[in-house]
Amino acid sequence: MSTPLLQVHDLHAWYGESHILHGVDFEIHEGELVTLLGRNGAGRSTTVKSLLGLTGSRKGSVRIAGVETIGLQTHEIARLGLGYCPEERGIFSSLSCEENLLLPPKLGTGGLSVDEIYEMFPNLKERRHSQGTRLSGGEQQMLAMARILRTGARVLLLDEITEGLAPVIVQTLGRVIRTLKSKGYTIVLVEQNFRFAAPLADRHYVMEHGRIVATVRKDELASKTEMLNEYLGV
Repeated sequence: MSTPLLQVHDLHAWYGESHILHGVDFEIHEGELVTLLGRNGAGRSTTVKSLLGLTGSRKGSVRIAGVETIGLQTHEIARLGLGYCPEERGIFSSLSCEENLLLPPKLGTGGLSVDEIYEMFPNLKERRHSQGTRLSGGEQQMLAMARILRTGARVLLLDEITEGLAPVIVQTLGRVIRTLKSKGYTIVLVEQNFRFAAPLADRHYVMEHGRIVATVRKDELASKTEMLNEYLGV
C-alpha cells in the first residue's frame, strides 16, 4: 500500500503543565475518511489541534506527505495542505457571510471556487450578504466548512461539526462530506454522533485518556458494536 498522507506516531501534547495526549498513533491515506471517537475529555479535539501545533507544546512525530512537522509553526503546517474547521467555528460577526468566506488566504492550487462552494451550500448563497452573527447555527457551521475549501487544503480536520445542529442540517453536512470524499479529499472527523459518523468513515479510531485504544474498520462495525458501545457509552 502507498505511504500514508498523514502519519502520527507517539504524539504527546500539553496545555500548560496538563499532559493531555499520551502517545497517539494513527495514519490516514489519501482520499480516506477516519473518525476520532470517544467520550468528552478523551483527547479527540486536542489530537486535531496538535496536528497543527495549536496546543501548548507537543512531541512525537506528525508527518504530512512525508514531511515531519513537529518543529514547524502552525502557518507552515497549514501550507502543507491542512484545513481546520474548529468546534467554535470562528465566524467574524462584523463581516458578511461572503466576506468570511473570502477571508482565508489560498494555500495552494485546487481550491473550490466561490461558485462551486455556493453550489454545494445553497443556503450560503442566499445569505451571502448577511452578517456573520445573523446566520443560524447550521449556516455558521456550513460557512466554517466552506471557508477551508477555498484555500486549496486537501486534508480537512473537522471538529464536532454536528454538535447542537438540527437533524436536517446534520443530513446536509453528511451529503457534503460524501461529496468531498468523492472529490478525493482526505478527512479527519472528530465526532460524538456515531450514527452520523458510522456510514461515512473508512476507519474509526477510539480514544480514551489521551490514547487510541481501538481501531475499527468499516467492515468490522457489525462485529464490534458491543465494544464500541462500551467505549462510547452509547
